[in-house]
Amino acid sequence: MTGPEVLDVARDAIITIVLVSSPLMLVGLFVGVAISLLQALTQIQEMTLVFVPKILAMFVAMLVALPFMADAMQAHMLRLASRITGG
Repeated sequence: MTGPEVLDVARDAIITIVLVSSPLMLVGLFVGVAISLLQALTQIQEMTLVFVPKILAMFVAMLVALPFMADAMQAHMLRLASRITGG
């Protein structure tokens, strides 16, 4: 493999990682901001209040986004396998 081919594979892997992880990260971000806003408005300063809603929301988001995530990872593996077999 030459240098540009290695960079193409690495770039494709990074893009795939970002695409696969972004739904969960965005849900975690939005739930965290919403809970923080709720804590600021009600002046409830409990540190552990954020964790349970965030975990539940990310679990539901993972169940919803799992087909998309699996398809993205399968497409990446197919592209990688075609590079290997193509030489």
